[in-house]
Amino acid sequence: MKMHADEVQTDVDLVRRLLAGQFPHWADRPLRLVPSYGTDHDIYRLGDDLAVRLPRIGWATRQAAREAEWLPRLAPHLPLALPVPVAMGRPAEGYPFDWSVYEWLPGENAATTGLDDLDRAAVDLAAFVAALRRIDTTGAYPRPPRARGADLAELDDGVRDAVRRLGDRVDGGAVLRAWEESLDAPAWDGPGVWLHGDLLPGNLLVVDGRLSAVIDFGGLNVGDPACDLQPAWNIFTGRSRARFRTELAVDDASWLRGRGWALLQAVIALPYYWDTNPGIVRQTSHALREVLADAAPRY
Repeated sequence: MKMHADEVQTDVDLVRRLLAGQFPHWADRPLRLVPSYGTDHDIYRLGDDLAVRLPRIGWATRQAAREAEWLPRLAPHLPLALPVPVAMGRPAEGYPFDWSVYEWLPGENAATTGLDDLDRAAVDLAAFVAALRRIDTTGAYPRPPRARGADLAELDDGVRDAVRRLGDRVDGGAVLRAWEESLDAPAWDGPGVWLHGDLLPGNLLVVDGRLSAVIDFGGLNVGDPACDLQPAWNIFTGRSRARFRTELAVDDASWLRGRGWALLQAVIALPYYWDTNPGIVRQTSHALREVLADAAPRY
């Protein structure tokens, strides 16, 4: 089922033809679509050690080039594995976008495979976030308006519009009260830091019950570090959420802004994917419930 009005459809036969025309040494390898509720790319496993990644939509077409430029620079400084770009393909066979080949990273994503110990996962993911923040940002692209890591106020209209479109599918009053708490938090006034921008369960890989890799750097940006606090409400609860916060020494204002990013991501995704991507709806509904429970008044 299409998720986007102008989505480009792919299949195994198309990928096989693209490989035969541009990378014939890989064209006879076993090839299969990888099931996923990802929204931007189709992923095909190529043999045992490679993956082919094709954008479904125009907005995702620059991601592979950015990853090829930046991930090799970031990876040596980070405690979890990152995707390794191998080759870049070009439009052909009726397919309109650049596409890419990566090394296959072992593991299952955290959306489908549980983490054995959430406290340990909180420590491991906090170490990744902290290490990413420490990397020199010299040469980073300027952050576009309303991109991950921007001032939350830039996204206010989008959140309110999404709440209107959701109607009675959510408690709009509670959502907006929580959102306004985050808007009212003091803004980040320090230097921008590197952000993954989309640390959701589907972008984390798990091996033997433990975090092993972080994938999908389409939201890679430099900005407010609170943006990468989203896992607190998407993955962690109770003690593990508190552990994640403690490991990153998060102050109250940053915590509120991070909660705002989790709310924003959920509320904007829900109406867009409501009828087309049940996996995204489950994940974002869970995150929104956690945000609202965290924001509820305590008497």
